[in-house]
Amino acid sequence: MASATEALPGGTAAPAARAPAPPPAPAPTAYPPLQGSQLVLGTIALSLATFMNVLDTSIANVSIPAIAGDMGVSPAQGTWVITSFAVANAISVPLTGWLTRRFGQVRLFTASVLLFVIASWLCGLAPNIGMLIAFRVLQGLVAGPMIPLSQTLLLASYPRAKAGMALAMWSITVLVAPVAGPLLGGWITDNISWPWIFYINVPVGLLAATVTWAIFRKRDPGPQRVPLDRVGLLLLVLFVGALQIMIDKGKELDWFNSGQIVTLAVVSAVSFMFFLAWELTDKHPIVDLRLFTRRNFTAGVLSLSIAYGLFFGNVVLLPLWLQQYMGYTATWAGLATAPVGILAIIISPWVGKNVGRIDPRRLATVSFFGFALILWMRSHFNAQADFVTILIPTVVQGAAMAFFFIPLQAIVFSGLPPERMPSAAGLSNFVRITAGAIGTSLFTTVWEDRAALHHAQLSEAVNRGSGAAVQTLAQLQAGGLSAEQALANINRTLDQQAYTMAVTDLFYLSAVLFLCLICVIWLARPQPAAAAAGGGGAH
Repeated sequence: MASATEALPGGTAAPAARAPAPPPAPAPTAYPPLQGSQLVLGTIALSLATFMNVLDTSIANVSIPAIAGDMGVSPAQGTWVITSFAVANAISVPLTGWLTRRFGQVRLFTASVLLFVIASWLCGLAPNIGMLIAFRVLQGLVAGPMIPLSQTLLLASYPRAKAGMALAMWSITVLVAPVAGPLLGGWITDNISWPWIFYINVPVGLLAATVTWAIFRKRDPGPQRVPLDRVGLLLLVLFVGALQIMIDKGKELDWFNSGQIVTLAVVSAVSFMFFLAWELTDKHPIVDLRLFTRRNFTAGVLSLSIAYGLFFGNVVLLPLWLQQYMGYTATWAGLATAPVGILAIIISPWVGKNVGRIDPRRLATVSFFGFALILWMRSHFNAQADFVTILIPTVVQGAAMAFFFIPLQAIVFSGLPPERMPSAAGLSNFVRITAGAIGTSLFTTVWEDRAALHHAQLSEAVNRGSGAAVQTLAQLQAGGLSAEQALANINRTLDQQAYTMAVTDLFYLSAVLFLCLICVIWLARPQPAAAAAGGGGAH
């Protein structure tokens, strides 16, 4: 899942040919690590807020039919409940660095959580689809700083040697929440009512905000007077908004066969080019794109984002295939995917403890190789695969997830001074979230395209010259079906086979891409143990 900065006086950009160096930041106040119950409660509060935020990106997905039915709109209109949140969130996440300087870390985080609670409550009370979409936009906007700042505050709470443990706690919530969202959303919608997918945020958010403020309020350096780059902000809104809507609506509108999608693509591309030029030359950029001049930041963000896009695309695809073509209910599809968190929770603390002693590139290599192995196992699924066959790679995947976020985040943050941490967290999370959205859209589109190809190839075998096809039709008609019903029955079987072959194609492709990503992560420079563990001065 861009930020705004103040232009120079008069609204003009600096004319220098080379990008001016950022103004020297005031020396940050050094706060000692938290200890005892404060450390435990602070970690729980920050993790709860992160979990609530990530959960909300996926919890509404399975509730769209119920929401659309209650409000008297089509399911296509109902999908704007998801799109509106995603667009607003994608715009606000990269603004974290500027907002942090303007308001202070703890103030911004606490306000973000409280506003998220209010927006969630309003979503549940929304009387019509228009109001619900408006409140989801508000929810997405205020949610932006929560994830990057939870990361920053966690790192500042732990001794540098134990920063890997902080990242372990954070990564568990980010990886498990997208899996839990559809399960929880489906259960609430079926057994209570859809507004409660928003109401459950109220007690969780109030608890997280109260504990966070009580523990961290004296650890906030406070606001600074920083100018607002209005031009950069406008370009960011245009670039990210057009891109996110294009991603969300591309499949529905048949991608570039739609004039609307072409227009969005042009707006996004042109805005991005202007945004890039403006931010790299402006004296007070709203998004610190100069972070990409750091080799480890670039290698870490690139590998993290591509891997997350692959991971999230597969997270979406597997339950879709199980429910639509393998006869699984939502509950059973959830049971087949939920155990992914078991090994992640067990192994992550060990990874966090050792990320300062073992080269993070080696740990990330274990993760990518593990994902490749798991997806290669899934590429051998067929339409007769039983529950245990599907469950085994899911359980094993938890081990790969444990080695995923922690070492990659350690690489991203290595060598960064404390004052650049919020900007780095916001920018890296923006690229990661956007990659996840692109991965989801690409995977579902390619899945249908490959399924159509396989269906056409399989259908060629169903003709009067095929003894097996003639015999099958005769058996179905002998069982009481008409010729049309028998052909429809065969077509459903072909659909199941075609979509199963298509999903295994994507599993295999994902396995190959994960192996290729191993090369990308080794572009990063090795870091001293302390820097690898602590983000190079995060404390």
